[in-house]
Amino acid sequence: MTTKDSSAPSRSWRRMLRIILVLSVPTILEQILSTLLQYVDTAMVGQLGEEATASVSVTTNITWLVNSVPGAIGTAILVLIARAAGSGDQGQVRKLCQQAFLMAGVSGLVLGAVSVILSPYIPRWMGSDPAIWADASRYFFIISIPMVFRAFSNVLGAALRAVQNTRTPMVINVAANGLNIVLNYLLIYTFGLGVAGAAIASAVSYVMAGVLMIAACMRHPLLCWRLPEFSADRKLLGECAGVGLPVLGSSVVSCLGYVVFAGLVSGMGTTVFAAHSIAVTAETIFYVPGYGLRSAASTLIGTARGEGDGEKMKMTGVLSVLLTVGIMCCSGVILFFGSRFLMSLFTPSGEVVSLGARMLRLVALSEPFFGLMVILEGIFYGLGQTRYAFLVETAGMWGVRILFTFFCVRVWGLGLQAVWYCMIADNVCKALLFLLPFILKRVRYR
Repeated sequence: MTTKDSSAPSRSWRRMLRIILVLSVPTILEQILSTLLQYVDTAMVGQLGEEATASVSVTTNITWLVNSVPGAIGTAILVLIARAAGSGDQGQVRKLCQQAFLMAGVSGLVLGAVSVILSPYIPRWMGSDPAIWADASRYFFIISIPMVFRAFSNVLGAALRAVQNTRTPMVINVAANGLNIVLNYLLIYTFGLGVAGAAIASAVSYVMAGVLMIAACMRHPLLCWRLPEFSADRKLLGECAGVGLPVLGSSVVSCLGYVVFAGLVSGMGTTVFAAHSIAVTAETIFYVPGYGLRSAASTLIGTARGEGDGEKMKMTGVLSVLLTVGIMCCSGVILFFGSRFLMSLFTPSGEVVSLGARMLRLVALSEPFFGLMVILEGIFYGLGQTRYAFLVETAGMWGVRILFTFFCVRVWGLGLQAVWYCMIADNVCKALLFLLPFILKRVRYR
């Protein structure tokens, strides 16, 4: 006669918590360290003045838009490889890695060419001050040249995470960002190249990251393949499109929204736009833990889906949400009290520091909702249910953020604080919309 072990469920939860932490901590550290290095990057450019900061920042949203294509491919690859790995189909994993190489190469070359061609016009389309057009165009042109390497870094990094190797992408990306900082110092200050020097430093670091990510994939036992084995698989490309197109749609809707959003803010003056851009950059490090946990949750849920283990999927989702919201509550408190110090790291302008700090104290209160939004989106991605994420992103970005920002800026003539209230409202609405299917028990764990 055997007795039921009542401690087994708690051990299962503890084991799953440990797995989530093991997978997410390297990604969280990677993003935190990368963000810290971006802080240094922004601070270096900020020392050149408000116009230099605006020259680099004005094309940021377009850069996000361009990166959304390899980002969507990476999400699809992560979901499908994790599912194939969970089912034990190593051949499928290898074939998916081949498709990842193909899609990264083609998308990178096409996006790079388009970005280079459009680089002279983008600062004008963004409604920026004519005084920064030349520097902003030059900056975007230079960082667009190695776009194919940026695509390889993004997509193949997702492939490595899908087979639960999060340490290698962390090392590669941190090393690339470190190189960027060293080159920034040399090119911006030693050689006096200013904004162009910052762009060259970024371009070189993109090439390094892409090359190393290719090498890492070709050395991994599950992902490596030989050139004679390569073939484009229409069925797998179709599956990638089925998962990735809604993700791409979400990213495009989001990035176009950010472009319009930034355009509305840039029309409020260089000082206001500099404060807005720096505050957005300063906030980044406080929500990156959510994105690290999202990557781990998507991988584990995708793997459990391949195994056909619904209980494991539920357990992963619950633990991921609790961890993310808890961490974001702590980060919100730190952001609230450290807002002025953070702004002062990036610019010597007292006016920019004061205005940006007020915005950071506002957004600090909504960090838990932002974390909830991020992790629930990752759960939907892991389940392969990406269409709902597209609908939520569209409703939040355009039905809340852009619509009300337009009224606040163009109709009512309100200031930057009102704009940030619209941004916060967008994040809160999306978090609640992602939560709704779970409350109504409409989520399919299969």
